[in-house]
Amino acid sequence: MTLRATTAAAVLAATALLGLAPLAAAAPGGPVPQPEAATAENRAAAARAAAAPDTLATLSRFFAREGKVSLTAAQPRIEGEAIAVNHLSPEFVAGRAGASVARLEFLASRAVSSDGQQAALWTARTEAGWQVVNIATGDDEFRYVRLGAEKLPGGTVFREPQIDAWYVAGGGRVLPLDEDGVRAVGAGGATLAAYRARVTAAYGDKLPGSAYAARGGAGGYAEASADAGTPVGVMAAAGALALGGAGALALRRRAAVA
Repeated sequence: MTLRATTAAAVLAATALLGLAPLAAAAPGGPVPQPEAATAENRAAAARAAAAPDTLATLSRFFAREGKVSLTAAQPRIEGEAIAVNHLSPEFVAGRAGASVARLEFLASRAVSSDGQQAALWTARTEAGWQVVNIATGDDEFRYVRLGAEKLPGGTVFREPQIDAWYVAGGGRVLPLDEDGVRAVGAGGATLAAYRARVTAAYGDKLPGSAYAARGGAGGYAEASADAGTPVGVMAAAGALALGGAGALALRRRAAVA
């Protein structure tokens, strides 16, 4: 399993050090709801946030953090348009009639440095408008969208963040796109009904309004990490729950940049 999350305290610390906006809003009403679709308008807003001078300056520090490239030589650029990244839907987990298996969680833009390093800029709507809320190394978001389109054209590519598994769903089936997905549903995938039964058993008692949520639990079900010794799952930023909406973020190998 790829380690993609840290503790809530580390999430907040890294967010502050990077100068990125926390996805959870500070408003009494809770996190700012994310759009239901990646419309052309939303993609354009995400692209503007990704290409903003402050974002590019932060990217330079991010790419230079381990000495792989100098700060002045990093010269980050944004390639392609922002893509939709879907996560497992809490409404689907709860068994709501007609609920889609996944929902839009954020938009991702591909950032590339002069030495070839890649990162995904997670962009979401906050109280201040569309902002970059996380920088994650690698190209997972883009790679799995491509793999999903190849495996099941027209299907919905989504991530089950609690176990960092990627799938594509369509035609009443859920097919795995990575090793974590294979472990969860088998190499041949599972019916949508069987997948719902599995995630409901795993996370159904950890949704908003549950006793788990009332206790301040952050992230729902997670498998134990053999090498980290701590649960791997979506941790809460600013107290938001992983299955509670767009207020929670998982960090994938993100480094704090002063």
